[in-house]
Amino acid sequence: MGEAGALVNLFQEALRYLNDPFNWTRDGGILDLLGEHLRISASAVLVAMLLALPVGMLLGHTGRGGGFTVALSNVSRAIPTLALLTIFAVTPIGFGPTATTIALAVFAVPPILTNTYVGFRSVDRDVVEASRAMGMNGRQVVLRAELPLAAPLVMTGVRTAAVQVVATATLAALVAGGGLGRIITLAFAQQDYGAVLAGAVLVALLAVLTEAVLATLAWAMTPGPRRLWPVARGRTASDPRLSAFARPR
Repeated sequence: MGEAGALVNLFQEALRYLNDPFNWTRDGGILDLLGEHLRISASAVLVAMLLALPVGMLLGHTGRGGGFTVALSNVSRAIPTLALLTIFAVTPIGFGPTATTIALAVFAVPPILTNTYVGFRSVDRDVVEASRAMGMNGRQVVLRAELPLAAPLVMTGVRTAAVQVVATATLAALVAGGGLGRIITLAFAQQDYGAVLAGAVLVALLAVLTEAVLATLAWAMTPGPRRLWPVARGRTASDPRLSAFARPR
């Protein structure tokens, strides 16, 4: 009963912390830290997308570099984010949001790169050949034929990377980077375990929300009726060789 009572008290303390408006609205409170957390996470994922998407699209389109993609992804996954932050501390990058963003971007590249490459390689070659037969150049084949069909896997990589980054961004607090991790680190230092639990719950909820939003976006971008992706229009809808464009893959 003692352990059960302590657990109940812990949850009650966490709820009190979350229900206190002052903890949300004060300077450096939950809302401020949430904004920092989102900025760090979004910046890291955006940088990773700018680096990984073009490379994955190029390699997937040409069919080259599969071994390079796998090797790079494996090596990147093997590098702990905290180790990178420690290395940055002794370089001109130093501590702070910049170091955290770079480290998280490195962490986000592998799933985006791998899924983009696999997505483009999984596009039916008959569809690619049909698009070329219709007179599309290489750029048009990539953007109008391969990318719509590869979009579900590409978005899966982005979603995986984003959720991982949101969860891992709590490490930013260890290097003066801000974010919701500050609630956890400060509460640990003060032995306020109710606040520690509250911070962990906030990070978990943010990760779940990120997953839900990006999953919805991935669904909307999947080719098909009443979706956002502009496929099955004009010649594409009437040409039997390109009818696969209108079907989810």
